[in-house]
Amino acid sequence: MVSAICLRELALLVRGHLEGDGTVVISGATTIDRAQAGEITLADAPGLAKKLVASQASAVVVGAEFPATTIPRIVVPDVHEAFVTIVSHFRPQRQRASVGISPDARIDPTARLADNVEIHPLATIGPDVEIGAGAVVHAGAHIMAGCRIGEDVVLFPGVVLYEDCVIGARSIIHAGCVIGAYGFGYQTKQGVHRRVAQLGNVEIGADVEIGACTTIDRGTYAATTIGNGTKIDNLVMVGHNCRIGRHNLICSQVGVAGSCTTGDYVVMAGQVGLSDHLTIGDRVRLGAQAGIMQDVPDDAAMVGSPATAERDQWRIWIVTRQLPDLKRQVKLLRDELNQLAASERPKDEKQEAA
Repeated sequence: MVSAICLRELALLVRGHLEGDGTVVISGATTIDRAQAGEITLADAPGLAKKLVASQASAVVVGAEFPATTIPRIVVPDVHEAFVTIVSHFRPQRQRASVGISPDARIDPTARLADNVEIHPLATIGPDVEIGAGAVVHAGAHIMAGCRIGEDVVLFPGVVLYEDCVIGARSIIHAGCVIGAYGFGYQTKQGVHRRVAQLGNVEIGADVEIGACTTIDRGTYAATTIGNGTKIDNLVMVGHNCRIGRHNLICSQVGVAGSCTTGDYVVMAGQVGLSDHLTIGDRVRLGAQAGIMQDVPDDAAMVGSPATAERDQWRIWIVTRQLPDLKRQVKLLRDELNQLAASERPKDEKQEAA
């Protein structure tokens, strides 16, 4: 841990504007609800002003639009960027010693490794694999035959790449991911489910990050593809033949059924589900647990299951919350109508009814 420093030094570190006592000594940085005396926190929205008053933090990092504070503050253009710098100052990342190529790794003699590659113990590198310069393969990762790994790729422990997968430069694949498993494709013949041949592969672009325990199935005849710059959270499932666009953000527990195509800059919140063979346009936003049953055009925002346009779905939800009252009102109206009808019946009908 780094020793405590004064607030003025932190302001210089992040090139921020100091307001208040710069001699306050800061020994750590954390979130607004956990900060103690001697620590600095962040407040990235004016709505956090009340929480900040209740916090025990000794200083805060804010944007220019944040209201006045009772504690010293550092004003910056980008609150999160500055706070990352501050947190990294107090908790610097551990320096990782280069291990080179471990003698405990199993590397096929036909594999081709560029300069400065790291292969950790118990990793397995199959036949005809290519690994680019600066790539890191952590312990227990298994790369099957014919895979191509770009420069500066990081494969964390337990990653499995099936045959002929391609990973673009600087991509990061976290622990437990399985890339290139057989797609879920079967034909039923004579009462038996028979697997359809899965002869494609998976091609992941450059600067992609894939969270822990995510699975991406290989294509049936061609590649399942993930576009450059896309970020995928933990526990996501991408089915065979999918083509995920560039710079998508896909949150945890999303399921993308086979043969779906997404445009660029698509955002899928947690637990979104896509039916198979859909096309999702550019810059589409899909709310949490949205069930997508049909194609979605560019720039649309969809929520609910089955998903509808965000504005329409909010109207539906508002009306749905009013249903109990509406039911009571309908019953009252029905009773009043019955009473009115009874009072207006001819006298002889009333006598007959009696």
